Amino acid sequence: RGDVHDIGKNLVDIILSNNGYNVVNLGIKQPVSAILEAADEHKADVIGMSGLLVKSTVIMKENLEELNQRGLAADYPVILGGAALTRAYVEQDLHEIYQGEVRYARDAFEGLRLMDALIGIKRGVPGATLPELKQRRVRAATVEIEERPQEGSVRSDVAVDNPVPTPPFRGTRVVKGIQLKEYASWLDETALFRGQWGLTKELIETEGRPRLRALLDRLRTDNVLEAGVVHGYFPCVSKGDDLIILDEDGNERTRFTFPRQRHGRRLCLADFFRPEESGETDVVGLQVVTVGSRIGEETARLFEANAYREYLELHGLSVQLAEALAEYWHARVRSELGIHRGDPDGLDGMLRTEYQGCRYSLGYPACPDLEDRAKIADLLQPERIGVRLSEEFQLHPEQSTDAIVVHHPEAGYFNTGVRR
Repeated sequence: RGDVHDIGKNLVDIILSNNGYNVVNLGIKQPVSAILEAADEHKADVIGMSGLLVKSTVIMKENLEELNQRGLAADYPVILGGAALTRAYVEQDLHEIYQGEVRYARDAFEGLRLMDALIGIKRGVPGATLPELKQRRVRAATVEIEERPQEGSVRSDVAVDNPVPTPPFRGTRVVKGIQLKEYASWLDETALFRGQWGLTKELIETEGRPRLRALLDRLRTDNVLEAGVVHGYFPCVSKGDDLIILDEDGNERTRFTFPRQRHGRRLCLADFFRPEESGETDVVGLQVVTVGSRIGEETARLFEANAYREYLELHGLSVQLAEALAEYWHARVRSELGIHRGDPDGLDGMLRTEYQGCRYSLGYPACPDLEDRAKIADLLQPERIGVRLSEEFQLHPEQSTDAIVVHHPEAGYFNTGVRR
């Protein structure tokens, strides 16, 4: 429930199905009641859950507690996976909670090995055992995360005398029909070839680039992409940990509250904007970009047709194209604000953010509260480009991103120790 990403679940489906298992793939956004109904109907041997988001880990814990309450823990071993999980969290914290067997699968192949072990145990195969639970190297400590700075704490040492740029307009604008050639040059090929497609260095030139060229040509020919952007510039000030968005009369329209570092410079995203007491008004950029819903429909069609390689490649490319579009538009915003003159010449420098300003996406350390997406949606109205929010504040279509765009020359990525 709450996770709109299905690539991990579909990978598990592909690997297990091709190794003789019958997989009941419920897809995304499934409440525990639907999972348990399907498990009962199909007489499932094992339940698996996958999630990309930090919030997924909380929901998985709630689901295990629900199985306990229904007296079903002994009936269903559970395998958990996904980017937000750690082995220690599953095999220590959740194992202590769950009254049945629960194991962590780092990927679909480990999931296959766990399935083999679980079925072997169920059938009484001699020697069939589950791997030992992962033990923590050190005792887990109770950590209290400081949501707000201590009373009397001061703003970080971020400069407050940097020039405030003049935006080309106030409010929002919608741009549709952006051609692939305009943002394809911003594609992070390393992230695509190594991260999404899993290619070795040796295979990138012989397989990766030819496949990429063919896919891009196909996307142009078939008109699958519907790239669109809604972006805007808003007057703002900061107050403590808050970024306050103002209306044209200088009254508060909405505000974002960001976490502050507990140590070091005690950075907070709000520090990159003029403090309210300065009497000056700053400007913040907001953007939502998408490559549209058609490409998601196409990847779903390939998956249903068992065209697994094509499915995985197109899905990975679509995710990276959404990122390329976001980077392309961020560059345009920097140009409109007049802070682009120090931009590096090559893409590598751009991808290393060797430029003034920063693009912060919701859910990451400096701005972890996904609920803030509702505020961005209220300001930008992204439904005008076909993007909407789920009840768990996820963007639909999946190949969409949002961002708070900061112009301050000291802005960069930093960790706060706060996770949502």
